[in-house]
Amino acid sequence: MIFLKTREEIELMRESALMVSRTLAIVAREVKPGVKPIDLDKLAEEFIRDNGGVPAFKGYKSHNGAPDFPATLCISINEAVVHGIPTAQPLKEGDIISVDCGVKKNGYYGDHAYTFAVGAIKPEVQKLIDVTKQSLMLGIEQMISGNRIGDISYAIQQHAEKNGFGVVRELVGHGLGKNLHEEPEVPNYGKRGDGPKLKEGMVLAIEPMINLGKKDIKQLKDGWTIITADGKPSAHFEHDVAIVNGKPEILSSYAFIEEALALVK
Repeated sequence: MIFLKTREEIELMRESALMVSRTLAIVAREVKPGVKPIDLDKLAEEFIRDNGGVPAFKGYKSHNGAPDFPATLCISINEAVVHGIPTAQPLKEGDIISVDCGVKKNGYYGDHAYTFAVGAIKPEVQKLIDVTKQSLMLGIEQMISGNRIGDISYAIQQHAEKNGFGVVRELVGHGLGKNLHEEPEVPNYGKRGDGPKLKEGMVLAIEPMINLGKKDIKQLKDGWTIITADGKPSAHFEHDVAIVNGKPEILSSYAFIEEALALVK
C-alpha cells in the first residue's frame, strides 16, 4: 500500500530530511586521509541525538539472519555499493566513500546519501561520482503527477549506461514516511510508462547505485555490506522527494554538504 502524505506530514518529513543533510555536512568536513569511519559514525550519532533525532539505521533488523545493523551511518568504501559497516580502518588518499544516513524525528523518517572523494581520485572515478549524481537529478525531474515509477527508473538507467557504467538491479529506492521503507519500490532501471502512477503527496527516497564496471554485486559475510562483483568502485546518491502541486520538491539538501566541502578545499 502506498501512503500519500499531507502537506503537514511533508513538512515534518522535511525536518527529518534536513537533519540528515546537516549530519552529512558534519561528516563532509572530516572526510580526509587517515580518518577512521567509526569516528565519523560517532560524530553523526552525537549530532542526531543532540538535536532531538534518533539514528534510523542503528539496530535496523536484517532480513537474512545477520545481526542488527550496528551503526548510525552506512559507510561504503570503493567497491562497497551500500550498507557498509563503519570500521577502524583509516581512509586512504584516492578512496571514495558513500555515506548513507537515516533519522527519525517527530515520527517520520529522513534518509539520504552522498558519495565523497578522499583527497585526489582518478578521473574515471570522479566521472562515476558526477554521472551518478546527475542520474539522481534526472530521475527526480520525472517525479511528476501522472508519470509512473518507470519514468524515474528509465531516466536514471539511460544516463548511467550512456556513460558506460553499470546500474545495480537488486537494490532499489523506496517510499518513505512513518516507516523507513515503504511502498513503492523505485528501481534504477526500467521502462517508461511502467509501474505505479505518481500522485500528489507521494514521498520517495530515490537512490541511484552505479558501478564503474559491471552491474553485478555480491554480499559479504557480515550479512550487510554489498560490493561490486568485479571489485570496481561504486557511487551512491540519494534524495528524499515529495510531489507538491504536481511537481517534485526535494526535502533533503546537498547545499550544507557542498558548503562544507568548499570550506575544506
